[in-house]
Amino acid sequence: MAIMNAADAQAYCTAYTKKSGSNFYYSFLFLPKAKRNAMYTVYAFCKAVDSAVDEPPANSNPKEELRRWRYELEAAYSGSPSFPIAISLSHHVKALSIPKAYFDELLSGVEMDLFHNRYLTFDELSLYCYRVASVVGLICLHIFGVTSPRAQDYAVSLGMAFQLTNILRDIGVDVDEGRIYLPLNDLRACNCPEEALLTKSYSPEFTALMKQEAARAHEYYAKAHAALASLSPSERRLLTVAEIMRGIYSRILKEIERSGYRVFGPRISLSTSHRLAIALGIWFRSRFS
Repeated sequence: MAIMNAADAQAYCTAYTKKSGSNFYYSFLFLPKAKRNAMYTVYAFCKAVDSAVDEPPANSNPKEELRRWRYELEAAYSGSPSFPIAISLSHHVKALSIPKAYFDELLSGVEMDLFHNRYLTFDELSLYCYRVASVVGLICLHIFGVTSPRAQDYAVSLGMAFQLTNILRDIGVDVDEGRIYLPLNDLRACNCPEEALLTKSYSPEFTALMKQEAARAHEYYAKAHAALASLSPSERRLLTVAEIMRGIYSRILKEIERSGYRVFGPRISLSTSHRLAIALGIWFRSRFS
């Protein structure tokens, strides 16, 4: 079977990302074409490896799927990959000097879902969040073109904030899979038993727990903002797309709070027009402020 060429592999990644309907997609639109293509490919890789575990194809073995992705990642850096996403990734990681270690960490984070469905402490959870979210931010810095230590602090904190927001929004989906990402020590401190989450029961104790976890997410958004403020104006402009992502995800967190933490019903989300309005507002301010 003929190996797909780079142009067709990029087209595959672009279509894959557009089909996902991700909140991130609306920020990618503000990038120049070359950087946008790199973002489409990185997103496609992240989504594909995550789906190998969270939405495995029928009769597939998630452990084996991740093994295949590790092989393809090795090939993307030093061989001849065969997966369309890995073919496209090979071009971008070389052009942008993205360290392979970041993708290795991401795969290790996704793999954690095969062995952990509970986290006792926030320190344990933070490793997971770093691997599946903060590392993606560090990868994106190479696409944006700013990799200073303070920019890395920004990416790590923002990734943590995004993942904590996702965890709060998706509690109902996760418990359907038997997973609880909120630290068990926090549940105990708020007198909220695991059973309350598993049975999707609202209570004052659940609300107290959610307020505590939302406050932690806000702390990470604030840390990211402080790191951003310490950067030069030119560096901040290069991070406009990341700021669009921050605008969208922080708004989702506020919607979770505004709903009274009613996260066991329909998934809390923003309309397409709302996401585009946030994106346009942040882009305009970054260019003309």
